Amino acid sequence: MNLLPDALVEKAREVVDRNRATGRRIVVAESCTGGLVGAALTEIAGSSDVFDGGFVTYANEAKIGLLGVNADVLETFGAVSEAVAWAMALGALERTRADIAVSITGIAGPGGGTDKKPVGTVVFGRALRGTDPEKIEAYQKTFEDNGRAGVRLQAGLWALELLLPE
Repeated sequence: MNLLPDALVEKAREVVDRNRATGRRIVVAESCTGGLVGAALTEIAGSSDVFDGGFVTYANEAKIGLLGVNADVLETFGAVSEAVAWAMALGALERTRADIAVSITGIAGPGGGTDKKPVGTVVFGRALRGTDPEKIEAYQKTFEDNGRAGVRLQAGLWALELLLPE
């Protein structure tokens, strides 16, 4: 029996197995998913071989204090932005011994959406150790608004996909 949806656990298993095969360590910085990705990874026996840890930085103050996100960046661009996702991924990488970091920040709903950033808007950052910080990748996705749990599940699956070695 899995605590989490089977699709999430199976994707996490793939992430653990493929990163173990390459010797790569991973870290996640989560906001709207609230630790879902970390929970999925730790559902896999032996995940400590690759999972360095995770940061759940739901509040802006946590993004600032735990990940070093600049308060001016948050104020200028908002928590759900490529700039903040970029800073979260970089902060997670700098604070661990991981080789890759993925960050997730978004609007899971049911409220909080706007015309420019509707419910289901999620932004991801990905940073690789040894890569120029200017090359950190950020992706904005708009997932189908099929309820808070549905948005969070879709975001978790996408984040896990970003953790797969290329």
